[in-house]
Amino acid sequence: MSQASQNTCPICSSSQWQTFFEVLSVPVFCNILWPEKLAAQRCNRGDLRLNFCSNCSFIGNIAFDPDHLDYAQTYENALDFSPRFQTYAHSLATQLIEQHDLHHKTILEIGCGKGEFLLLLCELGDNRGIGFDPTYIPLEEHGWANEKIQFIQDYYSEKYIEYQNDFVCCRHTLEHIPQPTQLLNILSNNLKKTIQSQANPGIFFEVPNALDTFSRSAIWDIIYEHCCYFSPVALTYAFSSCGFKVEQVTEEFQGQFLCLEAHLGEPTTTLTKVQQQQVSQLVQDIKQFTIRFNQTLEIWQEKLRQFSQNHQKVVLWGAGSKGVTFLNFLKVESSVQSPIEYVVDINPRKQGMYVAGTGQKIVSPEFLQEYQPDIVIIMNPIYKDEIQKMLTDLGVQDCSLTIGF
Repeated sequence: MSQASQNTCPICSSSQWQTFFEVLSVPVFCNILWPEKLAAQRCNRGDLRLNFCSNCSFIGNIAFDPDHLDYAQTYENALDFSPRFQTYAHSLATQLIEQHDLHHKTILEIGCGKGEFLLLLCELGDNRGIGFDPTYIPLEEHGWANEKIQFIQDYYSEKYIEYQNDFVCCRHTLEHIPQPTQLLNILSNNLKKTIQSQANPGIFFEVPNALDTFSRSAIWDIIYEHCCYFSPVALTYAFSSCGFKVEQVTEEFQGQFLCLEAHLGEPTTTLTKVQQQQVSQLVQDIKQFTIRFNQTLEIWQEKLRQFSQNHQKVVLWGAGSKGVTFLNFLKVESSVQSPIEYVVDINPRKQGMYVAGTGQKIVSPEFLQEYQPDIVIIMNPIYKDEIQKMLTDLGVQDCSLTIGF
């Protein structure tokens, strides 16, 4: 973040902006994996120094340095290989199409990744699409969409004002931007300059839910890539202050995500009494967070010691952000003495690679047929039933599943 935002909140400019949590030397990328173990263990690192704003409840990493990050085409954070996540994405796309009458329209997605969700919106609603993302790479299975979707390997900015649209979508991107209101102001200004020739487009943003991380102690979602953490109040404040009328903010995916819907409106920075109460509650949660964080680490350090003493074979399921953070916060480096030597992931693009920071090899679920683990640590409880079914189908039945927090 900029020097100014180290002293004041980058969302509301309040000086009630204090450091409450610190972890040094974590991998700057959880979602870039490595073809060699030693290179993974020597990955670039940065510090986490989280500040909390007691005025708007925004949380940000003031030690974040954008020069550490280069979102290139090797960035891989797709969740779409999971049937559970596919169901969620399909349901969300269907809901947006129905609510906003997205049929034969133009949809613009900021931070489209490999394009899976934009493709879904265009396929289900027979829409046209424009996707912005520097990490986008053409996938062979997406060939059918070449005539309907334009992918631009760049960040969305003022220079793309000519790309008019009927709907704007942005999922799991805003939390990666150190000055998020800059993007929101760019979007607001671009839309205002073109709105004379079109209806007021709908806006949909999805971000991780800070309440899940800091109030409910889902601590493995704290990563360097996420320089911003939004509560419902902070997310609403950010959009309202940039000239959007927020229609609703909901908690989705069992409370792990926040979904915001909005239209262009007039800027406002007033909090309701209910919002003020929500901020006050988060203030209390933040005061206790470091204690709860350390307690969670102690519990898991003891569990891992017991696994090692009992000579139990343990695997971690999920090579995404949660799994990488779990291993790095607990300093579980891969070795013959390590309690966790392998990480399982269903994404074939991750298999055969190595985890940033700690160096575990990422394997397919089929690997477990031979390995036969005693313990499977699940990093996201929402996938428990899906994982249990896979293990049963693979004949891996004499193992215990445990949730990673």
